[in-house]
Amino acid sequence: MKFAFVILFAVMLTTVLSAAEPVFLQNGVTAHRGNSGEYPENTIPAFQSGIDVGADWLELDIFQTKDGQLVVTHDKTTERVGDKNLDVASSTYAELKTVDVATDFRKRHQLSKAACPPQRMPLLEEVLLLVKQQNKTRVSIQPKADCVKAAVALVKRLEMESWVGFNDGNLNYMTQVKQLAPELPVFWDRGADTDLDADIRIAKQRGFEALVLQFKGITPDKVRKIKAADLEPGAWTVNDPALMQQLLQQGVERIYTDEPAQLLRLK
Repeated sequence: MKFAFVILFAVMLTTVLSAAEPVFLQNGVTAHRGNSGEYPENTIPAFQSGIDVGADWLELDIFQTKDGQLVVTHDKTTERVGDKNLDVASSTYAELKTVDVATDFRKRHQLSKAACPPQRMPLLEEVLLLVKQQNKTRVSIQPKADCVKAAVALVKRLEMESWVGFNDGNLNYMTQVKQLAPELPVFWDRGADTDLDADIRIAKQRGFEALVLQFKGITPDKVRKIKAADLEPGAWTVNDPALMQQLLQQGVERIYTDEPAQLLRLK
C-alpha cells in the first residue's frame, strides 16, 4: 500500500513539475517591436497584441536612461515617435514618461486619441513581467547602447532565462550576452551584403543560434549554407505578404515583421 502511494505521489509530482515548465510556440514569427503594424511600436499594447496573435517571439529595443533605468525604445531620441524631443540616454525616466510615444502612430494612421490613447515608454522590467505571465511567447532584447550587462542582470533577477533571447548586429554586444549567460539564445542580425561564410564561422565560434539577414540579401543558397551550419536562417524586417511567402518557400525559418498575424496566416 505504501509503495503504491509513493508511486502515485511521484507521478503527481512529475505532472505538476511538467505543467510548470514553459511550452513555447515555435512558429518562426518574430513580432518586430511588438505587433507594431497595429499598435504603437515598443509599447505595452503592441507587446500584448504580439502575444495574443500567437507570435513565438517578440522583439524590442532598449537604452539606459540617465538614472540607470532600462527603457524600451528604438531611437536615441523621442523625436520620431513622440510629442516632444528628448535624448533618451541623457534624460531621467521621469522625464521620458512625459512623452506620448503613440504620437507618430496616431498621426500616420489618422486616429483620434480615443482610438489610439497616449502611451508612455515602458521599462524593460514591465515588458518582461508581462511576458512572464504566459508560457507561449518569448522576448528578444536588442540593446541599442552598451547596457547588455544590466539587461542580463535583470533577466537573471527575474529568473526569466527561459523566456529571453537577444538580437543585434553588434558583435561585441552579442558576444557579451554569451559570456554572461551562455544559455540565452542569440539571433545575430546581419546586413544584405554581409560576408556569410565569415559570419557563419564567427557565429559557430561564439555559440550563436541564428543568423538573421536583411531580406534583400537572402538567396536559397545562403539559406542552405546557414542550415548546413546548424543555425536558424532568418530575415528582417518583412511586411509584404508576397515576399513573406517567397522567403518561406526558400526555407527561411524566422521572419521579423510588423505584421505577425499576416505572417501567421501564411504558415
